[in-house]
Amino acid sequence: MNTLTLKPGKEKSLLRRHPWIYATAVARVDGKPASGATVVVRAADGRFLARAAFSPVSAIRARVWTFDENEPVDHAFFKRRVSAALAYREQMVHDTGATRVIFGEADGLPGLIVDRYQSAPGAPVTDQIVCQFMAAGVEAWKDAIVHALVGATGCPNVYERSDAAVREREGLPSLTGVLAGAEPPEAPELLTTYECGVKYYVDVRHGHKTGFYVDQRDNRLLVQQQAKGRDVLNCFCYTGGFSLAALAGGAQSVLSIDSSGDALAIGARNVELNGFDAARAEWRDADVFKTLRALREEGRVFDMIVLDPPKFAPSAHHVDRAARAYKDINMAGFKLLRPGGQLLTYSCSGAIDADLFQKIVAGAAVDAGVDARILRRLSAGMDHPMLTQFPEGEYLKGLWLQRM
Repeated sequence: MNTLTLKPGKEKSLLRRHPWIYATAVARVDGKPASGATVVVRAADGRFLARAAFSPVSAIRARVWTFDENEPVDHAFFKRRVSAALAYREQMVHDTGATRVIFGEADGLPGLIVDRYQSAPGAPVTDQIVCQFMAAGVEAWKDAIVHALVGATGCPNVYERSDAAVREREGLPSLTGVLAGAEPPEAPELLTTYECGVKYYVDVRHGHKTGFYVDQRDNRLLVQQQAKGRDVLNCFCYTGGFSLAALAGGAQSVLSIDSSGDALAIGARNVELNGFDAARAEWRDADVFKTLRALREEGRVFDMIVLDPPKFAPSAHHVDRAARAYKDINMAGFKLLRPGGQLLTYSCSGAIDADLFQKIVAGAAVDAGVDARILRRLSAGMDHPMLTQFPEGEYLKGLWLQRM
C-alpha cells in the first residue's frame, strides 16, 4: 500500500482536520504512487491520520479525501460526496439557476469546482454542468466524478473548463471539452440562466472561470435592493452581473467598464434579454485604472460604485503589489462617490485576508480624504460554504461602505 509518512510534529494540522499536506511536512513516501493515487497518511510514530490524493510535483503534496480509516476511496465514495453536496444546496440555495454544486475542500472533494446552469421557468431549456478539475486527485477520478454528477443531478451535459493556471502547479495539462452529453452553444446563442429575477447569458466555453461569477449572487442582490434612483459605476464589470442587478433595482444610470469587448457585448445583450432600457446602460471598453482617473478629471460623481477586480495576488509573493493596486482603485472610488454614496469593494485574492483587505481600504479612505462607515462585510453565497478548519476557502471578501 502506498504510504506517506510525516515528519515528527507535522501531524498537528491533520489532527485539526486541515485537508492539505505540504511537501515540506513529508518524511518519506513508501511505494510508487502515481499522480492522483490514494495514499495512507501516517504520523512519524505510525498512527493513521488520513487517506489522501498524492501529487508528486505540487507544493501541496497530498490533499485529504477522508480522516476515517474505515472509509475506502472508491466509486461509492464519490457518489456519497456528490449526493451530500447536492442535498445541502437544495436546502440552502434558492431563487437561482446558477449554483456552485461542488466547492472543493468544503464538500470533501479537494480541487474540484462544479457549477450548474439552469434556465428560468418558461425560457429555452438550459441544463449544463461545468467542471474544473484543479488537483491531481480529482483528475485521476474524473470519470467516477462525472458519472456521480450525472446520476445525482439528472443533468446529461457536462463540460470541462480545467484551464486555470493552478493545474500547471499540479503538473497537469490545460484541458477543455465535453465530458458528457452535448456541446454547449457558442455566441450568439449562448446558455441562459437566472438569479433573483434577472436573466443572464453565460459563455461556458470562453468565459471567465465556468462562464459566470456564481459566487457574487448575494452581493448582486444587495446592489439590486439598493440601486433605486442611483447613478451606478460598475468597474471590472465582465458581462455585467452587477450592472444588470442595478438596472433591475431601478438605477437611474449604470456605467460599466471592462477591458474585454467580448464580455461587454454579452452585457449589452443581457440588457436586451431582460427588457431593460438600454439608454440607462453605458458600456465602456477601457482600462479601469485610467478611466477612474479620467472620470475624476471630468468631475463625474456616482451614488454607488462596485469594484470587483480580478485576482491581484495569485500567491503570497504578490501581496505587496496587490495591496498597492487595491489601494489605488479604492482611493479613486472614494473620490468619485457623492456624500452618502455607497462603495461595494471586493478582493478574490486568497493571499489577501479579510483583515488586510479592510486595512487597505481604510488607508484608501484616509488618502482620499473621506470618512467611511462599514455597513456590512461581504462574502460568497451559501453554495460556497466555509469549513471552520480550512480558512483558505474564504477567497472572496468584500466591504459595503458608505461615504459619510
